[in-house]
Formats: sequence, structure tokens, C-alpha cells
Amino acid sequence: MAATLLFHLPMTEHDSQQFLRDLDKKLWSAADRLRSNLDAAVYKHAVLGLIFLKYVSDSFEARQREIAAGLRNAKSEYFLDPADYKSPKAYEAAIHAELEERDYYLEKNVFWVPALARWQKLQDSAKLPPGTIIDVKNGKTWQYKLTSIGKLIDDALDAVEKENPKLKGVLNKNYTQLQIDPANLGKLIDNIAEIPFLHAELNAKDILGHVYEYFLGQFAIAEGKKGGQYFTPKSIVTLIVEMLEPFSGRVFDPACGSGGFFVQSERFIQAHGGKLGQLSVYGQESNPTTWRLAAMNLAIRGIDFNFGKEPANSFTNDQHPDLRADFVMANPPFNMDEWWDAKLEEDPRWKYGTPPAGNANFAWLQHMLHHLAPNGSMALLLANGSMSSGQSGEGDIRRALVAADLVECMVALPGQLFTNTQIPACIWFLTKNKKARAKFRGRAGETLFIDARKIGYMADRVLRDFTEEDIELIVGVFREWKSGTDYEDVSGFCKSADLKLIQQHDFVLTPGRYVGAEEIEETGEPFEVKMPRLVADLKIQFKTSIKLDAAVRDSLKIIGYEL
Repeated sequence: MAATLLFHLPMTEHDSQQFLRDLDKKLWSAADRLRSNLDAAVYKHAVLGLIFLKYVSDSFEARQREIAAGLRNAKSEYFLDPADYKSPKAYEAAIHAELEERDYYLEKNVFWVPALARWQKLQDSAKLPPGTIIDVKNGKTWQYKLTSIGKLIDDALDAVEKENPKLKGVLNKNYTQLQIDPANLGKLIDNIAEIPFLHAELNAKDILGHVYEYFLGQFAIAEGKKGGQYFTPKSIVTLIVEMLEPFSGRVFDPACGSGGFFVQSERFIQAHGGKLGQLSVYGQESNPTTWRLAAMNLAIRGIDFNFGKEPANSFTNDQHPDLRADFVMANPPFNMDEWWDAKLEEDPRWKYGTPPAGNANFAWLQHMLHHLAPNGSMALLLANGSMSSGQSGEGDIRRALVAADLVECMVALPGQLFTNTQIPACIWFLTKNKKARAKFRGRAGETLFIDARKIGYMADRVLRDFTEEDIELIVGVFREWKSGTDYEDVSGFCKSADLKLIQQHDFVLTPGRYVGAEEIEETGEPFEVKMPRLVADLKIQFKTSIKLDAAVRDSLKIIGYEL
């Protein structure tokens, strides 16, 4: 596309972010216009499946260009010498044949894309009438009969899946059943074709990964309560990852949704000078369609992952029974009431008490602890009730967790952070080892409480969000406390408490109980001076109010009304 050439211009980091924001709005606006009456939950898979197909095709073509250049470069390991061929035509034929060798792509972890699924072929074919015979060249020429655009996309995705074992069962091949007008589906393909992969600052993985994540968030908002089950706000994910600091090792999410914690963990490593692959990713998700979303989300970024053999219930069909992870993080459904199964009675995971059958909060917490390595750390988003409830044995479980010195930090969050619930939430940070090691001091018998309920801003009329500065504030306090450098309790915000203090509060872990009231800055104005001033101001406001009342009454009389 000619427009793509614009993205070669040198750009600053600010320009790159502005480019992505403009791209987000343009693509979402165009895609949403084509949705018509189709439910967002259905349309989501149509859009995200095509974005994935665009990514694998773009990556394949980029690698193909590298190989083509190497085949003609005498200094390259791939070089084909023209002198070895009888004619220029034979040489070009050999070049084209080599470009279809799978090993060139697999050695760079690039998905092999069959000819039918390559984006330009797909885009061109989508404009043809049903019944058209399409010539497809994939080493040899064969023919494909076009019956519908939906069937074409399904066949393309099926071909990609068959050629790449890692994608087995991952791609959502149901475009034939989607009730999208063929013309709109063709326009959607053209719309996604405008996602560029040439940019001065960003590569295809960065751009398409960003677009994929943005669309996940927009669909979560569009779906409301249902959509939020697979999407955790980016700022909350960032906060948790920055506090856990997963530099290397095994990371596990037993309710992984669309895989946001894994993506942010890899970003954290790269931002701190590490490399992709320092983390081994393990996840589990019970919803089949969400399981596929997560797999595509990670595949786009080149992150290797193990999500088990199939989508499955974490409690009754644990896909990683022997896993002991260095970092465990999750945002499971809050207060899930229909989770219990009779076979969970006497389960070894319930080391600190059997969770109530009517609420899975402490089941999730203990399931995660069960999978945590001896020196591991974990973070869990739960409803605020988990910090204080004494019903059905929850208070006893909480008491046992504190007594075992597992609770490292409690963070109370502000409301309106989630698309799927208005229930106030908190973050539990737990660790199995508070002993001094590396850059951390010994913290045995201590728990940090952070009350972040007043932090953040309203991103719109419905949702609240954190700024980067908000995240840095919370993370900074946590790191200072763990390292023992420059930490101080701040009234109304943070407090380091020992076991004795927690016992005095009957093992309730609500931060507000510990941090106290925020200190109000004294103005230095004596009461005998302040009070007369305030009374005088109030008199002036009363007089102004009386004048406004009279003016309103006069105006109403003019038009025939009277109070």
C-alpha cells in the first residue's frame, strides 16, 4: 500500500505512541461500523481471527523477503550461485522453489503459511464472485473453487493450523456460520489489511500485538459484564507484574483469560534488559473460545506457552498437576458460587481449610499456593469481602494464612476499574519465603498494607484507570518496604504491620484498618481567626443565593409561571 511508505519516516517515542493511538481509533471505528446487529461476543472472534491471520501472513512474507535477499547474496549462508544453473529462467525457478522450503521459516520460529492463507491472496479472492476458480501456487499450481468468503477464511485458517502443530485446536474456524454480510466481511478484510507492518520504531509483532490487545479491551467494554471475564485492565496487570518482578522462571495463571499477565511479564523482562524466552509460560482456561484467544494473543508475540491439552476447569481437571511456579498471578471470577464438586472433598490443595461451597475465592487462593514454588511469589485479584469475611470458615482460612506468614502485601483498589463488575476489589500478594535474599531484606512476621482507593482518574463516565505515575507510586512503596531502603509509613496510604497488630484486628486484612486517616495539612491559621472568616464567607454566599432565587422567580413570572 502506498500509505505504508509514510511509516518509514523517523519517529520519536511520542510519535510512535500517537501513531498507535490513531491506528487504534481508525481500525476500531471502521470495524465497529461493519458489525451491524451482530453481538460483540460473536464479532470479536471474526475480527481477532483475521488480525491473527494478517500477523502470521505478514511475518511469513517478511521472512520470505529476507530469504530471497540471502539467496541472491554471495556472502549469505543461503546463497544460490547463478553459475550453477543453465539459464536465468532456471535460476529464478530455483529461487522460487527455495522460498517454499519450510525449514527456512521454522528455524526462525515463523509460522509456515500455505499459499491460500497468505493475506494478499485472501484479500484478492474475497472480491471475486462465488463459483470462481482460483489458481493457487504453493510449489505447484492447484485450483480452489470459491463458494463464499466465510468458507475461504475457514479453509485458510484450517490450512495454517494443519501446517503448524502448535496451533492445533487454537484457531476459530467458524466464519461460514457467522451471520456477517459477505460485503461487510470483505470490507473487514480490507480494513485489517490497513494494519501496517513497516514502521521506523515498531515491528510487525509490536504493531499487531498492540492492535490485538486494544481490540480485546474494546470488545470487553462492548460486551460489558460478560466481556470482562476474559480481560483484565492493562493498568492492573502492569501493577501486579511490576510488583512481582518476574525476571525469569516459570509463570502460571490458572484463570488466564486472554493471557494479559503473560504478555505483560514478557514486556517487563524486555524493559529491564532481558530477553524473550526467560519465562516459561503455563496457563489454564475453562472457556474454549477464550482459551483460543489467549493462544493467539501469545502466538502473535512469539511467546511459547503451555495451556494444557485442552480448555478445562482448574479445580476438577488441573492441566498442570505437578507444576510449581516461581510466579503465579490471576484474576479469577469474583465470588464464584457454582464451583464445588464432591470429589474436591479432602483435596490436598485445601491445606489451610476447606473453602466454602458457595464461594470460590479461597479455593483460587489455595489452588495458586499449591502451585507456588518454595521461593515463589503470587498475586491474586479478589473481591474486598475476602479481606474481612468470617462466613463459612473463610475467617479461619485467612487466620491460618496469616499465621503461616504467607501474606506479604494487601492492596485495596478504587472502584470502577473493571468492565465486568462494580464489586470493590483488592490484590493479595503472598510468598512462601520472606527470608532475606538478593536485594530483599528479611520480612518475617511483617505485612504491608496499601490503601490505593483514592488513587487513579476517571478515564470516562464509567471506568476508572491508573496513570503510570499512580503505578510507580504503589510499586515504589512496595519495593522500598521489601528492600528496607527509605520506606516510611504514610498515614492514609501505607502501613507495615506485624502479626501482633493483625491479631488485634482479628485477622481482618482490610488496609483501611491499618493505614489510618490521611493527615490533613495544617494551615497555621488560629481557630479564633479562621471561624469568623468562614462565617463571613458563608453570609456572602447566602446573600448571593437570595439574589439568584429572586432573579429566577422574576424570570418565571415574565413567561407566565410562578413558584
